[in-house]
Amino acid sequence: MDNSESHFVPNSLILMGILSCAFNGFAGKICYDSLDPAKFAKWKPLLKPYLALCFFFNILIFFIALICFLMRGSLESTLAQGLKNGMKFYRDTDTPGRCFMKKTIDMLQIEFKCCGNNGFKDWFEIQWISNRYLDFSSKEVKDRIKSNVDGRYLVDGVPFSCCNPSSPRPCIQYQVTNNSAHYSYDYQTEELNLWRRGCREALLHYYSSMMSSMGAVVLLVWLFEMSVMVGLRLLHTSLESITNPEDPECESEGWILENSLKDTLKSALENLKKIGKFNQVEADAEGAEGEEGGKTPAITTDPQTAWAPLAGSKERQGGSSAFRARLHAPELPAAPALATVPAATQATLLSYPRLIATSFDQSLLVPQTKKRHSNELKPLTGN
Repeated sequence: MDNSESHFVPNSLILMGILSCAFNGFAGKICYDSLDPAKFAKWKPLLKPYLALCFFFNILIFFIALICFLMRGSLESTLAQGLKNGMKFYRDTDTPGRCFMKKTIDMLQIEFKCCGNNGFKDWFEIQWISNRYLDFSSKEVKDRIKSNVDGRYLVDGVPFSCCNPSSPRPCIQYQVTNNSAHYSYDYQTEELNLWRRGCREALLHYYSSMMSSMGAVVLLVWLFEMSVMVGLRLLHTSLESITNPEDPECESEGWILENSLKDTLKSALENLKKIGKFNQVEADAEGAEGEEGGKTPAITTDPQTAWAPLAGSKERQGGSSAFRARLHAPELPAAPALATVPAATQATLLSYPRLIATSFDQSLLVPQTKKRHSNELKPLTGN
């Protein structure tokens, strides 16, 4: 667990607390204004989005509560690594940035009544005495340093903070495992005047109990938020079914779910599917428009295809009942024979039908008063 992971739970709890205050304040304002129909009218459109936000917010609170109960494993490994590094830097009292480590470890062992990482023997594996306080002219010191592969001064001793002040015997912190060095002494007995419990176990118990308490509090907050959401849902539905909005004291029915839970979940899934299909159709339509926009219209050499717009105009004119009552549909002119016409002239002639179709569509909008040719629109005569 790195620094960011260790700060995730406390930062999340702080954020959830701030958001809870904001949500509950907003809910209180809505409940207060619900007594006045004029004031409640401005909050009515916001109730459904607010209830949806409350639902997702309660899910987040529930997951944060679960994390508080489930992070014991990562917490244990983090504490073990941190204590190991702290014990390694215990001797660096002259190194900037580490000079406080000795005091921190000593206060930790005294306050939590522990010694080492897993036990007092962990101090036997590291050099916790600074070279500044070693007499390198002493034969014993030289022999100990030479006997170690890494050139460290290792002793079977522990710092003074590992001593148990409740023991009637003076603290034995050097030659802890040498029974012959002390009178009437056996380090394997329960009368050992050192703390037997490791600091990892002590800290894990402390922080686990703290996280369990915090998880229980978060669960209580979650239950409270759920009750607030249910109350707002009942308020929303009861105000929706009110018969006389001007009378705030009239009776009305409220509900949490309009249908059964199964039907509600089924309808919610169907709505989600519809939203997904609608977004997919929009994306496909945009892609098709982009493809069509990149194409250039080709000039056809088929006369029947070229004169097709006039037929479409006739169908559109025939589909309007208002124009059918006033106008006769014109006869479509026959397609010219293009077999003996040059290619350049064919392209020019083939563009005429579309121009005629456009003019014909516009002629349906503006009544014509003058006859220009034999196929002019004629008014209908009543029988």
